[in-house]
Amino acid sequence: MRGLVDGRLRLPGDAGFTAASRPFNERYQHVRPAAALTVANAADVGRAIGWAREHGTPFTVRGGGHSYTGSSVGTGLVLDLRALDEVRVDPSSGLVTVGGGARMKAIYAALRLHGLAFPLGNSDDVGIGGLVLGGGVAAVSRAFGLTCDALVRTDVVLADGTTLACSEAENADLFWACRGGGGGNFGVNTSFTFQARSVPPVSSTCLLLWSWEHAPEVLSTAQEIMRRAPEEFAARIGVSRAPGQDGVVSMIGQHLGPAVELRELLTPALAAATPYRADVADRTYWEAADYLHHTTSGGAFAVRTRCVPESLPEEGVAALLAALEKWPGSGNPDGAGAALFTWGGAISRVPVAGSAFPHRDALFLISMDASWSTGDPAAVRRDNLEWLTGLHREMGAFASDAAYVNFPDPDLPDWRSAYYGPNLARLSEVKRRYDPDRVFRSAQGI
Repeated sequence: MRGLVDGRLRLPGDAGFTAASRPFNERYQHVRPAAALTVANAADVGRAIGWAREHGTPFTVRGGGHSYTGSSVGTGLVLDLRALDEVRVDPSSGLVTVGGGARMKAIYAALRLHGLAFPLGNSDDVGIGGLVLGGGVAAVSRAFGLTCDALVRTDVVLADGTTLACSEAENADLFWACRGGGGGNFGVNTSFTFQARSVPPVSSTCLLLWSWEHAPEVLSTAQEIMRRAPEEFAARIGVSRAPGQDGVVSMIGQHLGPAVELRELLTPALAAATPYRADVADRTYWEAADYLHHTTSGGAFAVRTRCVPESLPEEGVAALLAALEKWPGSGNPDGAGAALFTWGGAISRVPVAGSAFPHRDALFLISMDASWSTGDPAAVRRDNLEWLTGLHREMGAFASDAAYVNFPDPDLPDWRSAYYGPNLARLSEVKRRYDPDRVFRSAQGI
């Protein structure tokens, strides 16, 4: 292949091979690719697909490499897009064009120079492709919508090696599918163009932490706050356990308004119980992005999700907390927990059929997770996965079966319906049209 492409082909043992092929989730660290091609341009992608088809070699597309299910690595060829990282900003129109391998840190830096924004993730090395193709929920999505709602064009390399430009005006069915239909289903997206907007002039953030004894009243009150909150305010309501520590209840979020307004919105939660940490402060939009930056200890983990149409009732809160108290433990400092991400607002203003992302009517996404160290005994991994399965099952009494494709779950039984809901049939039609031979395939591929 080396003579066919402009990019760099790496084999196991070559310098840079691990960086181009290592899974983010160490649950899948045993997966060893045969080779990794860091493509230099979109033409390389088409050539590599053609070569792989001719030689019967399975291939996997890697953007940021953050797939929870290890889908950005495989046993064949990895198409590493990280060199497709150009970010071009047109200040006059607000259009931002980014390469298919661009990551959050570079995109934020380019936007900041021009005072522009669109919904983005909160981890430096998350890739734009995985984020937008699955929908893309950000801290400002209640006010700005999803990442895919800001998308106005994308270039897609198809299974036959040709490239299509997709927008509302051309190849509109594939454009629709690329707005929430998940990555790796229809082709390789080598470029995205977004409509950005001016950064809000005022912003503030909150970080509130309560001890475990206050969890019932805080969870109920925080949900009610968010049910009534203006769309300028979004928050993540969390409960978590870490090895050897008491549980923690948290509320972290961003308000596109001053801290004095945010404190007023949070008054019921502050009155329900006194937090042992309370940080509510004015921060610029960019300071807020840094403040909300996500960090992890790494290791192995699993995540399961459900969409919540209304607030969890008292018995749902009780069931959630009881489950957390039974977490079997592990050697990973990240521990285990559950989080309610506030949706609604601008997310729900787009019709369910307006894009491939189907979960427009959810009030919350509940994300449940467990982690362990790769050095833990096999029984620890087994116990954590069994615990997580039990929690997911219990929450089914209070939430729907719908799940978020950007937090993929390899153990989800009816994943097609859970991820895509009423949009599945149309997505399947798009798949048949653009990839009839199912060249792009994965364990949970359409």
